[in-house]
Amino acid sequence: MDGLGDSQSGRGVVNSQSMESEVVRDDNRVADQGSPLRGGGRNTSPLGRAGSRNTSPSRPKVIKTKPRGLDEETVTTFGKAAHPDVQMEDSIWAMLPEDLLNEILARVPPFLIFRFRSVCKRWNSILQDSSFLKFHAQVSSHGPCLLTFWKNSQTPQCSVFSLPLKTWYKIPFTFLPPWAFWLVGSSGGLVCFSGLDGLTFKTLVCNPLTQKWRALPNMHHNQQRQLILVVDRTHRSFKVVATSDIYGDKSLPTEVYDSRLNRWLLHQTMPAVNLCSSKMAYCDSKLYLEALSPLGLMMYRLDTGYWEHIPARFPRSLLDGYLVAGTQKRLFLVGRIGLYSTLQSMRIWELDHAKVMWVEISRMPPKYFRVLLRLSAERFECFGQDNLICFTSWNQGKSLLYDVDKKVWSWIAGCALQSCNSQVCFYKPRFDACVFVTPILI
Repeated sequence: MDGLGDSQSGRGVVNSQSMESEVVRDDNRVADQGSPLRGGGRNTSPLGRAGSRNTSPSRPKVIKTKPRGLDEETVTTFGKAAHPDVQMEDSIWAMLPEDLLNEILARVPPFLIFRFRSVCKRWNSILQDSSFLKFHAQVSSHGPCLLTFWKNSQTPQCSVFSLPLKTWYKIPFTFLPPWAFWLVGSSGGLVCFSGLDGLTFKTLVCNPLTQKWRALPNMHHNQQRQLILVVDRTHRSFKVVATSDIYGDKSLPTEVYDSRLNRWLLHQTMPAVNLCSSKMAYCDSKLYLEALSPLGLMMYRLDTGYWEHIPARFPRSLLDGYLVAGTQKRLFLVGRIGLYSTLQSMRIWELDHAKVMWVEISRMPPKYFRVLLRLSAERFECFGQDNLICFTSWNQGKSLLYDVDKKVWSWIAGCALQSCNSQVCFYKPRFDACVFVTPILI
């Protein structure tokens, strides 16, 4: 069932694309001369003489832009910085203590570890080295990534874009079983899928880096459900929550899979008659869903197993809303406002837990909105993590990223959905994320 990925799998990088970006300059700042004069000639340029003024009509213009802030455009580029080769002394590196070497490798970006596995036999088996995994678990996360999953000729395909490295990496997904499954989401380095094995509903959890996966036991009411994955790194365990749903003429109760117990537990049935969105958000150990009856939010406490109603009214003229989880207790609502295409806009609200109301915190600039959604009925997806919100459109060739803290919008070229059935989510790569957990004996 388990398998290791190809040692060369980390080498696949999608071709880079660059986009023009605005340059911010100061009127009182003298531009640096990037290239020196050649041939020993004397610099007769007015800029080369101290205290002189350039009165030539061909003087380069100073480019003025808007101040840094909400409307600033930050473009993500894919070009790699050129670093000169550094000569390494083989004799010195060969004498490094094993613990020091593991500590160094634990700080290497996880997607590059696949390249190092071809160095020697020991590095090829590093993913099974408990000492390396121990150091890796103590190192902070590589940073947020975007994971895109789709099927090409019934073959699972996966590409990951590293926001810190600004590079695409292709991860082999042939280790998964040949089921008809779809992406549920990601948490703590693990990725969850659900699908059908014939006519049987299945749920599986995997670690794309280690190529390990496991199928979860069947639920008590084994029907297609809305699922969400939650990883607890402190106890090295995870849970999968299957929300309440209506199947036929009966309501299905909430079920929670606990990896430490290796079984599904039955919880309270959600007291909501009608949900208005299939999107869920999990933050601060609570699960949130949008509901029409009763109007507002339904909140599920994972620690108690009970549902609560939050009477937070939605903004007027909201066409489609997505709940997005931020850091700590922050919960965002993202959606379009306006009945007519010429008056539509994309806005972001944050839930004020004390006043139980949505407070607008940002609006997508019109120039981004027109590029992302050219048609009023065009479909888009929205998801977030760590106060980052990503927008993807089915028909456009790029995605839009918004940093809530920095109030910066940025394009990510190449993040378009590869096909009509592609799915995207945030992903934090970790080698120490385990799909197999030692069960607790009761």
